[in-house]
Amino acid sequence: MTAELLLAIDNGTQSVRAMVFDLQGNMVAKSQVKLPDYLTPASGLIEQEPQVFWETVCQACQGLWQMPGVDKGAIVGVAVTTQRNTMINLDKQGEPLRPAITWMDQRKTTGLKPVGGFWGLAFALAGMTDTVSYLQSDADVNWLQKFQPEIWEKTHKYVLLSGYLTYKMTGRIADSVGCQVAYIPFDYKTKKWAGKFDWKWQAVPVDKALLPDLVSPADQLGEVTPEASASTGIPSGLPVIAAAADKACEVIGAGCLDPHIACLSYGTTATINTTHRKYIEIIPLIPPYPSAVPDAYSMEIQIFRGYWMVSWFKREFGLNEQRLAEQMGIETEEIFDSLIDSVPAGSMGLMLQPYWSPGLKDPGPEAKGAIIGFGDIHTRAHLYRSIIEGLAYGLLEGAEKTSKRSGVPITQVRVVGGGSQSKAALQITADIFGLPVSKPHVYEASGLGAAIDLAVGLKLHPDFDSAVKYMTRIGETYQPNTQNHQLYNELYNRVYKKMYKNLQPLYKEISEITGYPPR
Repeated sequence: MTAELLLAIDNGTQSVRAMVFDLQGNMVAKSQVKLPDYLTPASGLIEQEPQVFWETVCQACQGLWQMPGVDKGAIVGVAVTTQRNTMINLDKQGEPLRPAITWMDQRKTTGLKPVGGFWGLAFALAGMTDTVSYLQSDADVNWLQKFQPEIWEKTHKYVLLSGYLTYKMTGRIADSVGCQVAYIPFDYKTKKWAGKFDWKWQAVPVDKALLPDLVSPADQLGEVTPEASASTGIPSGLPVIAAAADKACEVIGAGCLDPHIACLSYGTTATINTTHRKYIEIIPLIPPYPSAVPDAYSMEIQIFRGYWMVSWFKREFGLNEQRLAEQMGIETEEIFDSLIDSVPAGSMGLMLQPYWSPGLKDPGPEAKGAIIGFGDIHTRAHLYRSIIEGLAYGLLEGAEKTSKRSGVPITQVRVVGGGSQSKAALQITADIFGLPVSKPHVYEASGLGAAIDLAVGLKLHPDFDSAVKYMTRIGETYQPNTQNHQLYNELYNRVYKKMYKNLQPLYKEISEITGYPPR
């Protein structure tokens, strides 16, 4: 092994991290800069000025060069990973025309012309018309064309945040195949822009000329320009290698290359991902996403609000813990672990289903979150533990669907993301899954995944198997408690799995009466 160093930049939802890794996957240094508050021009609309993302990347990179052990001359390349489904309109000069519409944005477009012709008939016969209409209503393209046609008319390129940062870094309008997770006319099976007659061009009408060039993970996107070098401090001329979206990078950063190893991401959106070489749709029309490995797919099931629910609990019920944590100089979530430990497994029958945001199908668009089983013995501690248990139940359900569709049982579990810092949450996950649950050796799994793409792209490791072998390893492992697992198994099969089906008619009634969630 040589002394080469790898620069990975991770533009997440809350902050930007610039990280330096060696070829053994050790983090040499990390510079983190918090992103400013997002813009909320109206209820449900969540945007950010694109230049803010770039300026924060520059600040994070500049912070690296002040740190001990960071030899700028040893850095051999750059890879960038970002949050997904954050879209930016650029004019002919490459300047943003409006704020970026982020993945958290909830705007919808109603009254759209349905997909017609052969595809419309096929969807009607398959009972998928409502699914396609739901996808159309969520697509930012349709909202922009309907409500801001003057912006759309001026749009020269329509790119994801990853494509925008690539442009700022290299001067080229290009993006990684592994970053294409959005409502755009992308063929997830072939990993190319959709074919001429694909239904996606009707559902999401975009001129193909507006879309960026696509580059496979581990291939070169370009080189750092002198202008980008002046802003970031990264040496000019360094190769910029394609990585993938943050979730995909987390998967390989956690060492989950084989389909029997599941990667649970305990972030704002909680997910379960497995890597497969075969294209499989767990839910019809909902594709597996591109992996950070060129010839693979990342099969994913999401709980959209996920560990956002911890932030919700902290805001609504955790004032005492917040004050105590501030006095002690620790994170509030550390004190929340003591809440979990004060309550027995199963939360004395308090059961939570984490459908805080509606889904597409099972749960459907009418879905709501549910908490059942309240009694006079229940406290805030029971409620908090039931949140963590409910998220693990939801991901276990995703694991079962994944195993059923793929034919590959999940036998190992790795956990990444902010929630992985909670020992109590990891123990609950092990107890509910009935499997050992491990953390990667570094917390920044997404950054490490980007560094793995970079190492393979520069031939510093010959292939992904070798790179993952040398650059990832298991940290702490939590073994399931047999007695707790038996209790959870009973609650999961006899209660949790029946909750949605039994409550679904009531959700529909609530929606019709109150108009929430909108249908």
